[in-house]
Amino acid sequence: MRRFATLAAALLVLSAPALAALKPGDAAPAFSAPAYLAGKPFTFDLKAALAKGPVVVYFFPAAFTPGCNVEAAAFSQAIDRFKAQGASVIGVTAGNTDRLAEFSKDTEKCAGKFPVAADEGAKIAKSFDATMTMKPDLSSRTSYLIGKDGRVAAEFDAMNPNQHVKQMLDALSAMKAKPGAKG
Repeated sequence: MRRFATLAAALLVLSAPALAALKPGDAAPAFSAPAYLAGKPFTFDLKAALAKGPVVVYFFPAAFTPGCNVEAAAFSQAIDRFKAQGASVIGVTAGNTDRLAEFSKDTEKCAGKFPVAADEGAKIAKSFDATMTMKPDLSSRTSYLIGKDGRVAAEFDAMNPNQHVKQMLDALSAMKAKPGAKG
């Protein structure tokens, strides 16, 4: 029993995300990356996206894994709520990047409603401090709301995929409600 407890504790540490170090008010790192929307390739550029409105940048460990499938489906189902508030969404991953075109058009995942970007070597995730502690070559499950001014308006870091959409929608509503908001 003791061995099982030790093994379970070790697995939790290995899969734990790094705590998001970017906090509200910090400048979000600019990036561009190869991306897919409904299976079609393009280059996503954060600066260009921010010129149109706030952007939710959500990092996920790997395409076609259970938690990432749940999270992508949740963002897909809520995309009209983000758009109604003038925001766009981009998923970013360093895992299974060779399958992102397929993932982006999967009717149960992204459903072609928002793009996903390839982050080879987790370079973007590292710049956002959104990598797993024991697997720095993989993104943690971390979401950021970036205001039009290029600053982090909110961040949420949890391996459970079920609260990311709610947290980002709540943060977007709060940002829009602030007088003089740059969202």
